Parts: sequence; structure tokens; C-alpha cells
Amino acid sequence: MHLIVGLGNPGSKYAGTRHNVGFEIIDYLAALYHIKVEKIKHKALIGEGLIQGKKVVLAKPQTYMNLSGESIREMKEWYKIDHDNIVVIYDDISLELGKIRIRHKGSAGGHNGIKSIIYQLKSEVFPRIKIGVGQPSHPEYDLADFVLSKLSGEERKIAIDSYERAADAVPVILQAGVAEAMNRFNGG
Repeated sequence: MHLIVGLGNPGSKYAGTRHNVGFEIIDYLAALYHIKVEKIKHKALIGEGLIQGKKVVLAKPQTYMNLSGESIREMKEWYKIDHDNIVVIYDDISLELGKIRIRHKGSAGGHNGIKSIIYQLKSEVFPRIKIGVGQPSHPEYDLADFVLSKLSGEERKIAIDSYERAADAVPVILQAGVAEAMNRFNGG
């Protein structure tokens, strides 16, 4: 079984913000594979189903970003899932809007949701799909305000393409592994 987690913040206030791209991609996967993500369990909205024959749990932690690791640790323990089978999808300000990067492991890179996951799992080794949300145009602009801002209409068009590519990468990770997904999706 694989756990596919999109990071974000619960509530309509955060819908459509840069920090919630993980939630949006889980919603996209849920629609694509007909998985209802509506059960509240392990401090998350979850749904169980199949992605190209592989058992998955799609999850959107409801703990707010900075405590995402608590929810993921609970699901890992409940479902007895190895770190290699936990795929985390989240926003990355160091990547240009529209870019995605897949990694097998790594540091938090300043992302508080990833810091929480590393702390709770006691490991930096878990696959991740990073979604580029760009950086503020002015260096004085507060990063917290930036990631909690909504995408403009033009930005959303660019972002949707990256969401689709991230969703396309998930079954590749499940079936062929992270290295193959990196080869296929990290170029653009």
C-alpha cells in the first residue's frame, strides 16, 4: 500500500493559495481515479482506492501545514507503510511556477510542513513531488504572505499544467519507482 499525501491548510480561507497545491493535486487524483477523499481519520481527510492496480490512501492532513507530520505518522503506523511508500506533494518557492521536481529524500529546505514530517518520521527518506510556486517579485515581500496568496488567473493556468504532470508522475512512482519518475518528469 502507498500513502499519497498532499500538504495544505484546511478551510476555504486557504483554498486556491500557493501553499495548498498539495491539496489540489490530491483532489485531482481523487477525481481521476474515482477515490472519495471524505473520511476523517488520523487527523486527515482520506480516501482509499486503486491507482493503476496499486492500493493507495489519498490524504489531506487537517492539522495545518506546520503539524502535517503528526497526521502522516499516525497513518504510517496504522497502515504499516514503509517510508519509501509515502509520497508527499507540496509547494516549493525555490522552483519556478509550473516546474515540478521529484526527489527520493532530502532536507526540509525551509518548508515547515516537511520539517514536521521529518521530525515525526525521524527520517528524510520519503519520496516527494515538489510543485514550483515561484517567489515574490519584491525581496521585501513576506514569504508567509506570499505562499498564502492566491494564484492570479494567468498563474493558475501555468500551475494547472504542473498539477497534471505531478498527478501523471504518481502512477509512475507506484509502478516503476522514484528514479524512473525523476528521469521522466524532472526535465521540464
